[in-house]
Amino acid sequence: MVTPLLSIQYTTGRCKFGALLYGICESGICAILLGDEPQTLVEDLQRRFPTSEIRQQDVDLGSELAVLLAYIDTPGSTLTALPRPLAPFGTQFQQQVWQTLSQVGTGETITYSELARRCGRPTAMRAVAGACAANPLAIVVPCHRVLRSDGGISGYRWGVERKRSLIELENRLAAGI
Repeated sequence: MVTPLLSIQYTTGRCKFGALLYGICESGICAILLGDEPQTLVEDLQRRFPTSEIRQQDVDLGSELAVLLAYIDTPGSTLTALPRPLAPFGTQFQQQVWQTLSQVGTGETITYSELARRCGRPTAMRAVAGACAANPLAIVVPCHRVLRSDGGISGYRWGVERKRSLIELENRLAAGI
């Protein structure tokens, strides 16, 4: 997929899962990335949008980042306080997978094969896994809720330990612990 020429503004911060990058464009929130170091996240953003103008805007985006960080502390809570819509860029199939993933509730998990079935492509487990790996909106589009068919935790774009921690946190939140 060729990404469009965009003007992207971003800021970085830290959350309980490590470094976080929050990126916006004219359409809305186009990137929420997790990692160990902010510079690595900026490089990831540049790889995702190689033809775009990318500028750091810490002051302008500071209050929005604070809202996002509060959401990350309690995944599954409402993001209505964010003043922008989600605007992930991807293929039509990726968009379908991400939309379907957004319907998996906090504290719930789904297998790759079930996700493929819900997307109307029951034999497309590898393509579904690829769409999860390409997800540009960590935690908000909950690809961490997807498990192997045996219920085991497998790959996660932002690290298996983060995935395990997110699932454990969401299970506690769903149980009211």
